[in-house]
Amino acid sequence: MDVETTTEKVGCQRSLSENNQCPIENGVQGKITQNDEDNVAEVESPLIYKTSDGTPVHLTLFFGLQQALIALCTAVAFSLIVANTVCAGQEEEFKSRLLSSTLFMNGVTTFMMTLIGVRLPLFQGASPDYVAPLLALSKIDSNRCELKEITVVVNSTYNYTMMEEKEDMILNHVQQLQGALMASGVIHFLIGATGLVGVLLRFIGPITVVPTILLVGISIIPSVKNFCEGHWGVSFLTAGVALILSLYLGHMKMPIPIWTRTKGCHVIRYPFHQVFAILIALCVGWAVSGVMTAAGSFDHAVNVTYKQFYARTDSRNYVIDNAEWFRFPYPGHFGPIKFSASAFIGFTIATLTSILDSIGDYYACAATCRVPPPPAHAVNRGIAVEGFCTFLSGAVGCGHATTTYGANIGAIGLTKVASRHIFVCAAIIYIIFGIVGKISAVFITIPNPVLGGALIIMFGVFNGVILSNLRSVDLTSTRNLSIMGLALLLGLMMPSWLQENEDVIDTGNIEVDYVIRMMLGNQIFISGTVSCFLDNTIPGTKKERGIAAWLDDGTNTESMSYIEGVEVYDPIFIPKRFRQSRVMKYLPFMPAPSSESSTSYEMNSKESS
Repeated sequence: MDVETTTEKVGCQRSLSENNQCPIENGVQGKITQNDEDNVAEVESPLIYKTSDGTPVHLTLFFGLQQALIALCTAVAFSLIVANTVCAGQEEEFKSRLLSSTLFMNGVTTFMMTLIGVRLPLFQGASPDYVAPLLALSKIDSNRCELKEITVVVNSTYNYTMMEEKEDMILNHVQQLQGALMASGVIHFLIGATGLVGVLLRFIGPITVVPTILLVGISIIPSVKNFCEGHWGVSFLTAGVALILSLYLGHMKMPIPIWTRTKGCHVIRYPFHQVFAILIALCVGWAVSGVMTAAGSFDHAVNVTYKQFYARTDSRNYVIDNAEWFRFPYPGHFGPIKFSASAFIGFTIATLTSILDSIGDYYACAATCRVPPPPAHAVNRGIAVEGFCTFLSGAVGCGHATTTYGANIGAIGLTKVASRHIFVCAAIIYIIFGIVGKISAVFITIPNPVLGGALIIMFGVFNGVILSNLRSVDLTSTRNLSIMGLALLLGLMMPSWLQENEDVIDTGNIEVDYVIRMMLGNQIFISGTVSCFLDNTIPGTKKERGIAAWLDDGTNTESMSYIEGVEVYDPIFIPKRFRQSRVMKYLPFMPAPSSESSTSYEMNSKESS
């Protein structure tokens, strides 16, 4: 499918009400019913590329690169947090190995989620829910980075003591994180594979998810601020360019000269500036930083704690020089895997909050892609894939799990490109980044203010998408407003109080203190627990709570304003005969035979009419 064909296809969708049919494509003429006509009228600005659409090869690479760059800064930041936790903050080679593992697993998880998991265009990256336990590990044991004396036993009569090598200490910390993460990954997988998530969907609705996931966007503010502080002007320039191209000029189409065999050289109109808004903004910000670096606008200080040092385009050239050409992250490349009970407790709490985060992101992505809410089997499968990849992340030594990224969902809303092909391409790019060190090192040198500007616009849009889930909630209900308000207030207040009074939790048992601090200091856990408890104990109808709309599969006449049906969630690589087997109803991560959505969205429309 080329650009011109796609433009004609979109135009056809917009003109359905005029001629009641579309041109013949792939030998099938698309017809619509009166119900379809009304629904298409509601969707006057469809996506340029839908979830199931293929994209031209020459554009797929750029779309995929754009999505990959959006999440790059977060991947780098999380890798550095893990490095500091295992006492390797000054070990550049070791940080490079950790980053390779992170990039590689980001690609693997995104690939599996898109093709096997929930099957929405979702990017999977380092989970922010695992930052809290990592930071808590450092605070609980302030002496964890001090070298200790170890006793070496030679024989029954002779032994001697020696100082521990720093490399051995670092590897020991990493190995302990690996075992704890693998164990929590098993729990994560079982929650999805056994269908427990599908059961939880009966109790978790928009009133629980919206305030909880909104705090994710709020909690990222300090990280975004740290990126922008290198130079606020460059950050606002980057964000402004993306905003102007995607929204202010979003209704315009750029004239682009192309050549085809049938028409030769001619000009088409295509919203090039909108679909590549973020990538263009990153290039503009990077170029401006380069000019300012050459002009001496940034300080030459080599002190890496100085924020302007990371605004320079030449501050991290050593990363490229020191990077290896090829490095394949494999299980056990950090040595034998060990286990830490304290890390496991923290990771288990993070797993529960990560699952809640992911469920909200699934629904946010579905709303952005204009498809029905994900059915229970798709959510179960997505959570199971995340858990399996968390296990793999522990095996290769990432030190953190992977989860759905909200910023990339915001990018879909801006660029109007939701094709799965784009995210498969982004996954492949990340796998290559994780294996070829020199390539990834080039993108690591992107100035921090440029990345901060991209995060401003992305998480700004994502917060708006999260709030859009309230459209199915009765916002005139005092019950609903009170629950969400209390959840937001307590989610912000309790962590702030605990940060100012760290010593107030003292039970005499350091492990118990750690668990309590983890729960009270986690915004997502506090908000999710409060909102879920109140929403399920205070009387209210499912329609009032918005759960009725979430459980809808998109086939009734009240929710037919989607541009695709529930077939987008159908698993692939499964024979049709097996899909009709009775055993399917016993697999919570597969659609039951009675709900098999092999029929098209148009056929569902005809039945509804």
